[in-house]
Amino acid sequence: MRDAIGLDAAAQCAARAIPPVWPLASSVAVNPFLGQADESLATVGARLERVAGAPVTMPRSWYEERIASGVISDADLSDALVRAPAALRPANLAALKSAAHVWKPTARALPTIADLAAEVSGIDWPGLIAERFGAWAAGYFDEGQALWAAPRGRGAYGAWRAVATHDLTPEIVGLAGFATHVSEAPESAPDALASAVRRLSLPAQALETYFHQLLMTLGGWAQYGRYRLWQAELGGGTDATVTDFLAIRLVWEAALFERYEDQISLRWKPVIASHASPVTPTADHVVDAILQEASERAAQRTLAATLAAPGAVSMENRPALQAAFCIDVRSEVFRRALETVNPDTQTLGFAGFFGLTASHRRFASDVQELRLPVLLSPGLTTCAGGREHAAADQSARFKARAKRAWGRFKLAAVSSFAFVEATGPVYASKLVSDALGLHGAPAPNDPPPRLDPDLDLATRTKAAETVLRAMSLTSNFARLVLLAGHGANVVNNPHASGLHCGACGGYSGEVNARLLAALLNDPEIRAGLAPLGLEIPADTLFLGAMHDTTTDAVTLYAEDHPSASHEPDIHQAKVWLGAAGIISRGERALRLPRATGEGSLTRRSRDWAEVRPEWALAGCQAFIAAPRRRTAGKTLEGRAFLHDYDWKADNDFGILELILTAPVVVASWISLQYYGSTVAPAVFGAGNKLLHNVTGGIGVVEGNGGVMRAGLPWQSVHDGERYVHEPLRLSVCIEAPREVMTEILRHHDGVRALFDNRWLHLFALDEAGRMAWRYAGDLQWTAMSVASHPPMPLKMAV
Repeated sequence: MRDAIGLDAAAQCAARAIPPVWPLASSVAVNPFLGQADESLATVGARLERVAGAPVTMPRSWYEERIASGVISDADLSDALVRAPAALRPANLAALKSAAHVWKPTARALPTIADLAAEVSGIDWPGLIAERFGAWAAGYFDEGQALWAAPRGRGAYGAWRAVATHDLTPEIVGLAGFATHVSEAPESAPDALASAVRRLSLPAQALETYFHQLLMTLGGWAQYGRYRLWQAELGGGTDATVTDFLAIRLVWEAALFERYEDQISLRWKPVIASHASPVTPTADHVVDAILQEASERAAQRTLAATLAAPGAVSMENRPALQAAFCIDVRSEVFRRALETVNPDTQTLGFAGFFGLTASHRRFASDVQELRLPVLLSPGLTTCAGGREHAAADQSARFKARAKRAWGRFKLAAVSSFAFVEATGPVYASKLVSDALGLHGAPAPNDPPPRLDPDLDLATRTKAAETVLRAMSLTSNFARLVLLAGHGANVVNNPHASGLHCGACGGYSGEVNARLLAALLNDPEIRAGLAPLGLEIPADTLFLGAMHDTTTDAVTLYAEDHPSASHEPDIHQAKVWLGAAGIISRGERALRLPRATGEGSLTRRSRDWAEVRPEWALAGCQAFIAAPRRRTAGKTLEGRAFLHDYDWKADNDFGILELILTAPVVVASWISLQYYGSTVAPAVFGAGNKLLHNVTGGIGVVEGNGGVMRAGLPWQSVHDGERYVHEPLRLSVCIEAPREVMTEILRHHDGVRALFDNRWLHLFALDEAGRMAWRYAGDLQWTAMSVASHPPMPLKMAV
């Protein structure tokens, strides 16, 4: 029993060391180091080098160039050096700079049994395992891509075993008796795991990193298994998919060991010993971590100078327009442009799901879309349209079914060849039209969403109050208030959902925006808000909107709440939004390859050959929670998440706690996904878009099979000549009392671990909005030197 408990614990530990990956339909950014948040960068460098041969920092030449150019100063290096472990860090600054010039060999993982067998046989066993496993997994987990679905009803291990006993490919390649080996393996995954561990003579100390390594060899498939466990645990259950994967991989290892034991046993013993040794960083790992922190301190110096520059002052007059956007870094560019077009406009930043954790059913669909952060569970259910749309709903369903039937007919084994021969010429015009990008897809325009079932008035009023206070929108309401979700309108892009709103679970954000607008326009809710100190003027109209981040076009859903008296306001808002879009596109065009001006960006969204329709969140490096006047008028270059927050109005600091435990964590996942896809693209990146094929409707593979690739494609972080994303761990800047933030960290171990191990950097802003205090770890803070500037306020509505 003790051995079983030890094996299960090691398997669970390895499973949780793997980051989850969401399906393509609702993909969100995930921190690839999620399972290592309680370790330092240097220690994780040692761990991932052992199990995957993956670096966790850039090549030293990258830092050397920045040191030589002066981007990274001696002060940055010295400050980072002081923070490193004394036992392994260079003796002084000169020694550190000397180490930065030393070439470091490429990291290599410890060999698996499959690797050792490949070396002695000349057969690519790791590649064959990846190919056969991927072929099975794509069918077993298929989400509608396959015409003939694989049978389900049993666990992953049992389903694989049923297929593998009839798969002769391994035997043809050279693994005689593999089908028999699988058939004779234990019927349950835990028993198969235990049997393989005994056969490979693995001591308990070696299990954790060896199991971790085997799951890493499965790439995105292991991450998808981890996703299924994540989703099950979010609902209070559990799922054994990822540990079943581990058992499958161990069956392969045991079979190869049986075949090549005489040739590899001597080499296998030191591998076991290495896995059994503690994971400890070397001096090289520590130097790499110091150089990475120095590069982050250099960026923080620039950010501190920007925030210390003169800011805006509050305007007491009623804003001409208020527009709340998602905190997404792409909104920073558009918000700045909109404020430039009309300085009497007030923009706000808030998480794009607008505080509504909706499980939404789109028009003419029964699919429940979780339009909320993946850290949360849905708190309400909604649908598009009501009884008045019943006829249109039925008609749309008939059309959808006919379209699906036609699509299956085109692809069916019997009809596909005849179809191409007979109707190929008919599609010539469509082919030309699509190739030239003559027609783009319209913005989402389902009937207005509604609560289904409806909530009582008290609950709806409380929800409205909570959101308004969290947005710091409690007074001085404009006549027209826009609530703008965001999405991306692109074609021929399997990763399209990754360009949508992460806070909305990988969907566009207009549904949540329209839902909130409906709540805030409800006269009964407004009447209930007034006694709570939230008096919304009778002439204030809230409208949902959708910001297309690829084209910077903004769609207003004015038909949701017709108001003749607001038609001039809406017309004027459209003019301002259009002008802001021109400015924003012009700024973004400077960074996009082959962009010939702001007008070319719309064409990129319709180009089915365009691998870089936009840069999404590449370049993100900061999260700022403070009143807008601290950042208004300052160019942050689309690199900062901007969350409006006024700590003086946060009586019990509940909003601050929510910011630190939800939006900050989501932003860290985004930042670290870009980081991982840049520093270790072979392990944490999705590879080359030009080679992608969708598999199982879940993810992508490069070529026609193999491991599923998770993370960001190479084209999302690189423009073909240079990196467009600078891999920096996020700097979180919050204007709030340090002692309050300390108490929040004290009560949230998971969030504290991110800051203590410097996966995130935390700064406290002073009353002038300057970076005044740096969180030093272990609930301690150190003062920073801040520059003083003469007051030069800009007139700005905040």
